[in-house]
Amino acid sequence: MNETEGDVLALQELLDRSYAAAGPHLLRIHTPERRLRAEQVVQRLDGMCLLALATVASDGRPVVGPVDGIFYRGAFHFGSAPDSLRFRHIGSRPSVSATYLPGEELAVTVHGRAIPIDVRDEAAAGFRRTLLDIYVPRYGPEWEEFLDSGPVYARIAPDRMFTFSMPATDAA
Repeated sequence: MNETEGDVLALQELLDRSYAAAGPHLLRIHTPERRLRAEQVVQRLDGMCLLALATVASDGRPVVGPVDGIFYRGAFHFGSAPDSLRFRHIGSRPSVSATYLPGEELAVTVHGRAIPIDVRDEAAAGFRRTLLDIYVPRYGPEWEEFLDSGPVYARIAPDRMFTFSMPATDAA
């Protein structure tokens, strides 16, 4: 966990605002007992979480693809190649939506704007350390060289976030 107490409070405020503005259909499904509190979100999203990320094409079509999601300081972050379609979209139209959906028992969805991050910048040192802690054990120490020469990263500045958690025993 990399979240400060302030990050957790801000995340809870985001969740509360999101549900306060939600429509009746979503609220019938995301009943209060099926929602995660900010502390639970932080605990459940430790490490890498595969996200389905939607960007917006120039003609307004949504384009969805998988990305490694890293939940850091109360927000999803993701990376891709600098010449990827998703980063070309983000450069012109930063609106994105992403969902972490490991199974029907858990979903975390965020809508917001992608803000590029330079992992070589001192301001991103904590995020860089988190990336190294996740990927160096998987891919070896050369992954740090890859990080400096390969992917670009962005943080999703959230406008709305929704969580859904239903233990398998409730799903039957």
